Amino acid sequence: MPATAPTAATPDPVLIVGSGPTGLTLACDLARRSVGVRIIDKSPEFPRSSRAKGPNPRSLEVLEDLGVVDRVLAVGSAPLIMRKYRNGLPVADADPFESSHPTPDVPYDRGALIAQWQLEEILRDRLAEYGVHVELGSEAVGLSQGPESVTVALADGRSIEARYVVGCDGGHSAVRKLLGVPFEGKTAEEQSMVCGDVEVDGLDRGIWHQWFDEDGAVMLCPIPGTRTGWWFQAGPERDAAGALVPPSLESFQRLFAKHTGLPGDRLSHATLLSTYRVNERMADRYRVGRVLLAGDAAHVHSVAGGLGMNTGIQDAFNLGWKLARVVEGRSAPGLLDTYEEERLPVASWTLDITAERLRATLEAIRQPGGGLDSAISGDTAGLGLGYHWSSLSTTGSTPRLRAGDRAPDAPCRNAGTGAPTRLFEAFAGPHFTLLGFGPDTAEALRAAEAAYGDAVRAYGVDAGAPHDLTDDAGHARTAYGAEPGTGLLVLVRPDNHVALIAPAPESGAVGDYLDRLGRTA
Repeated sequence: MPATAPTAATPDPVLIVGSGPTGLTLACDLARRSVGVRIIDKSPEFPRSSRAKGPNPRSLEVLEDLGVVDRVLAVGSAPLIMRKYRNGLPVADADPFESSHPTPDVPYDRGALIAQWQLEEILRDRLAEYGVHVELGSEAVGLSQGPESVTVALADGRSIEARYVVGCDGGHSAVRKLLGVPFEGKTAEEQSMVCGDVEVDGLDRGIWHQWFDEDGAVMLCPIPGTRTGWWFQAGPERDAAGALVPPSLESFQRLFAKHTGLPGDRLSHATLLSTYRVNERMADRYRVGRVLLAGDAAHVHSVAGGLGMNTGIQDAFNLGWKLARVVEGRSAPGLLDTYEEERLPVASWTLDITAERLRATLEAIRQPGGGLDSAISGDTAGLGLGYHWSSLSTTGSTPRLRAGDRAPDAPCRNAGTGAPTRLFEAFAGPHFTLLGFGPDTAEALRAAEAAYGDAVRAYGVDAGAPHDLTDDAGHARTAYGAEPGTGLLVLVRPDNHVALIAPAPESGAVGDYLDRLGRTA
């Protein structure tokens, strides 16, 4: 028989470059949708740096949807009391969340304190459950786009072809540089810190200790899940010429002794040392053909308010469902333009709010008792961010909600079993969710499920409809602004933002929206 000519390998559907929280969140979201995904990282081993302090309330909602929030809360801890010192003496304790509490529509009133490497371990374990593993030692050094795919050249001579590539490879993103996308902004050289993971003896691990003096500062935050591990941050030393002294164990010990009044040798084993400078930069576009940017590859800003990692996680959650629909052929590639449309303004807002929070913090620490609690505000929870300007948020509002808003949670009961449940449990997964408030929405709910299959799950709220939910305490109606006796339809996107709100008699708006999504140019 004649030899069969070799066939070209089929491109991977999606290649993610970078395995930090942003890349891992996107990989988990795509993998659970059965979208083929590869994730690579140039590092030879997984990092152990504590870096980011943990997910904020909105990111906890994302992690719940991905099925890992219980693991995160078990490994991490609640935010700690912040103890501020002056001249080595404690002057004030602050609990920024003292007056906050969960509500029916907001189940997480505060973030979780967890080292970044611990969060990454949890996300990698989740990804492994789908049979996907991070490919280490794979550095992207070249990129070329064709009409149907992208080829990424690796430093070791290999190449990977994929239909889409997402650069989640940090502020020094190779993907962004290979695309030639500008990263405009500024670096404040005078605003710098030295950082690292250290071990400390003799400090209360239930406290985030913050020594602020007129001539410098030291901050020590205990790393949950470790016995003696702490995250060290300080204003750097300067030499006789005024230059920054590079971070080292010896420098950290001198800074510790100077500001705490305690023996410097209580601090030991300084690792993963770095110098941080305030950078405020943003890519001018998030998509170039079949390549997209997310997380720090698209935006960097002050650490004040803890929004860096969180903005990346939320970028990924916005992008995941859109990329999956395009790869699966449910929507045209034009849907990917809405990722930049929605998330680039959020990045711009984030640069502004973190700069303002940094200013407030630098002003606060000039006075005894001022500390990092000044960086925390209602805005930094991430719960108020919506996409009202988006072309995907065109229809409807109530006195409590409008298209583009984050979809609120609410406790309900399963009408069939009587078991307690929540709206977030209904939302969890890769589908759209259609909520129908009132019995006159039952037909619209049945029609949506029949027409769109597993792409839409319909839940009647006291509506006598498929998967009916009972809203005994009225929390769902209150959160969504559904007036008693009035039929209301609310379509929730897979990233748990409101797509549209329509009165029951205008149920055709649901089909129009979903059909238009399938035709996005």
